[in-house]
Amino acid sequence: MKKKYDKPVVISPSAHIMTEFDNLDPARQIELCGRVCYKSEDGITPELAAGFCRAMAKHRHNFVLEMAVKSFVVRVSHHQPFISGLIETQPKYLQIDWLPSEVCDNQPQYLITGSIRAFREMLMTILENGVIAEIAVNLIETVGSWTMNGLADFLMDNENYFPLVSVRSLSLAEVDNLPSYLRLRHRYVAARFIVNRAVTHEIVRHRPCSFLQESQRYCRYSEGKFGERVTFIKPMFFNEGSEEYRVWEESVLASERAYMKILKTSSLQAARTVLPNSCKTELIMFANLAEWEHFFHLHCSQAAEPSMREVTIPLREEFRKKFPQHSFDRRMPDGWV
Repeated sequence: MKKKYDKPVVISPSAHIMTEFDNLDPARQIELCGRVCYKSEDGITPELAAGFCRAMAKHRHNFVLEMAVKSFVVRVSHHQPFISGLIETQPKYLQIDWLPSEVCDNQPQYLITGSIRAFREMLMTILENGVIAEIAVNLIETVGSWTMNGLADFLMDNENYFPLVSVRSLSLAEVDNLPSYLRLRHRYVAARFIVNRAVTHEIVRHRPCSFLQESQRYCRYSEGKFGERVTFIKPMFFNEGSEEYRVWEESVLASERAYMKILKTSSLQAARTVLPNSCKTELIMFANLAEWEHFFHLHCSQAAEPSMREVTIPLREEFRKKFPQHSFDRRMPDGWV
């Protein structure tokens, strides 16, 4: 018989930049983020990352493929209709800018940054677009054939089909050295939040961002790797030892007991319905610096939800240290609505 606990497992919330993320290749970035959903990070191996990504593509779990981006400088001798076609098919998570002369030695070029998902979906829409095809070939050569799963052989057999298009991938260091206004749009950063589910409900409303979150549908908290317990986030609203905190503890313990009892006869997706917003969850948010700036503008303000401010204000300071060129404090003109 399992022990009946008198106290819930409680941890404090936190958020931090995933500094190790920048040092990983795209396949390992995607695998790292994808395994957060299942809390199976112990299964990460560099050798299996491409296989993990290939499986995600095969099963059309496209949202996982949003967690890695690549930047390209594209030169087109005759920009029509390739560039107009590119813009017409533009999916989410794609940034396109005309490079100024001081950046590209007076040669007309474009700066294009997108997620692996974005480039895959563009190729599926217009296979004959030279810019899209040449970017796809570059991804196959520099990242892996899994990026264009099912079309890699065709593309490599026809890689010289668009001689008017020149594509060069940029390193992260080159992206970091872009002018400030371009760096805001083309530099992407991943951050990990360990918070309660009420906070993540607010975070995932930011549509231009990409998210992967610990899944209560697949994580069985009765297992040993979770300590056979449900973990909760400490509420900032009540002082420990107060009557309110005692009531909160009783509430989450009751939900944990109900969850464990229902699991004996029902599925995970049925059992999770009794779990409250106080449950601990992990979420990875991936976005460009411009969207992070917008995020902090909303969620560090006095009007923001207190549990959100508890993690976003320290996280903003971490961003400021990593990117001192940016304040992450958007200032709108007087009278702007």
